[in-house]
Amino acid sequence: MAFAELKDVRIHYEITGPDGAPVLMFSNSLGTDLSMWDGQAGEFAKKFRVLRYDKRGHGKSSAPPGPYTIEMLARDAIALLDLLKIDKVLFCGLSIGGQTGMWIGVNAPERLNKLVLSNTGAKIGTEDGWNKRIDAVNKGGTKSMAEAILERWFTFEFRASHAAEVTPVREVLERTDTGGYVACCAAVRDFDYRDAVKAIRAPTLVISGTHDPGAPPQDGRYLCEHIPGSRYVELNASHIANIEAREQFTAELGQFLGA
Repeated sequence: MAFAELKDVRIHYEITGPDGAPVLMFSNSLGTDLSMWDGQAGEFAKKFRVLRYDKRGHGKSSAPPGPYTIEMLARDAIALLDLLKIDKVLFCGLSIGGQTGMWIGVNAPERLNKLVLSNTGAKIGTEDGWNKRIDAVNKGGTKSMAEAILERWFTFEFRASHAAEVTPVREVLERTDTGGYVACCAAVRDFDYRDAVKAIRAPTLVISGTHDPGAPPQDGRYLCEHIPGSRYVELNASHIANIEAREQFTAELGQFLGA
């Protein structure tokens, strides 16, 4: 277990794979931790140096008082790379992790070789929707919202037939620090890169889930239409597509990265 002591936050991370290989950095979604990438990490660690981390307020990372911003989360990722003396990465982020990647792509393009934006949008949801979720979690904690959130993360069919995959995700969500979760909700609420994404120049793969209510396919298609030269893939999944459609997700990611 490794920790990076950054300026105002302690970030938990894990790095595996051969020394000297290209670095593939995974960024987790809201309410999860680095374990969400278990289905990809082992496979890609055969050819890449795989770096996973818990964003601030999540997993084993610390949860400084919020609210947070996407810029803050992106600067955490860059500071982690600086500490590990990693100049450039292949970056794969899902949902809020994807928004983190967008910020880096626009503001620190020299740190990216390629960019994968999964189940995300340049603007996700509405201010009112996020404020209602923040109020609900502040009152009852993440555990009180777990069932409703899981219904948005996975299709009914997947939840009914893949308890072994869904249960650990539920457990991580229910353990997520309330303050950290709410602070990250505010970061997503306040992020709007609909105009900015056209400045991204890194080769980009956009992945959407056909049944994703949080970041629906139209959000992914918008990204693809506005990021020059990007490629769009739609999988038969809901929001956490890398778990629900693991084999297809891993195959598409591998093809894009040249694995």
